[in-house]
Amino acid sequence: MIKVSIIGATGYTGSELLRYLIPHQEVELAHLTSRSHVNTEVDVYYPFLKGSIDKQFTELEPEKLFNDSDVVFICLPHGHSMELAAAASAYDVKVIDLGADFRLKNIDVYEQTYKVEQAAPNLLKDFVYGLPEKYRADIKTAKYIANPGCFVTSALLGLLPAVNNALVDEQSIIIDSKTGVSGAGRSASVDKLLAELMSNFKAYNPLGHRHIPEIEQELNSSSENAVQVQFTPHLIPTERGIFSTIYATVKDGVTETDIIESYQQAYQDEPFVQILNEGELPQMKHVAGTNNCQIAVQLDERTNRLIVLSIIDNLGKGAAGQAVQNMNIMFGLPEKSGLNTIAMMP
Repeated sequence: MIKVSIIGATGYTGSELLRYLIPHQEVELAHLTSRSHVNTEVDVYYPFLKGSIDKQFTELEPEKLFNDSDVVFICLPHGHSMELAAAASAYDVKVIDLGADFRLKNIDVYEQTYKVEQAAPNLLKDFVYGLPEKYRADIKTAKYIANPGCFVTSALLGLLPAVNNALVDEQSIIIDSKTGVSGAGRSASVDKLLAELMSNFKAYNPLGHRHIPEIEQELNSSSENAVQVQFTPHLIPTERGIFSTIYATVKDGVTETDIIESYQQAYQDEPFVQILNEGELPQMKHVAGTNNCQIAVQLDERTNRLIVLSIIDNLGKGAAGQAVQNMNIMFGLPEKSGLNTIAMMP
């Protein structure tokens, strides 16, 4: 059995990890930490887990936690994982960080983007970017994983086949993404009040969203030419999900057949990426509660633009589901272990 601990288990990502890990046949939960709910029964704090778990939230004691665990999921805001990862390096324990502290390899870009010091620069080289569809071979032997951002996962899965195969103008990419409110976390704020959110729709950080450098980093590592993206996120009044509509100008001579074949070949063996048939369009409900990504691709011959529709559950493939997928790969387990869920309808 794999002994698993979660640091920061009382947020949305922590609860989603528990939903996947409790029925996982190869997992034994060790420590579930919380700053505010120490000694609280997990199924009291999370009534939806009643009858599924008999544990309490505990205080974070790094030495005990790292000694008792085979893998630790860190579910903390940016700036809080670096010290913990540095402490973990002294132990025989794997780390999967669901925050942003080790996603960006350029220290200056990280510090400019997140306004905090990169306090563990020596560990950057050891962290593997946790997108299995691109880095599976590296993940297999990794000790540390930087789980990708939710918007980034949707954008990269929607764009990598086109960029890898040089099908589009790398300077023409526009990513228009919508997310459910759980992407903003579980802490209380005015923006998430029912009266503020319902019957409302708004963009935020259109010129400087923190995920832009991450998207460009990964696309540039796959392209011979410099990639620059325009990315605008929007908040919509739903609980979960990300819907990215991506536009890019197609290069001369590229046909719709070239595009479709590139996407089908790229993802034909991927357990969680589904390329939809011609005429099918994705809906956020079709991936809710799963680790799946559904993608539809079309070529608008009138404008010579590729249109990609890429949807994920921001808490699933965008966070906890992808983290569990990475854990499965790291420990040589079938990737669908604990993740073979069906979307929730209606």
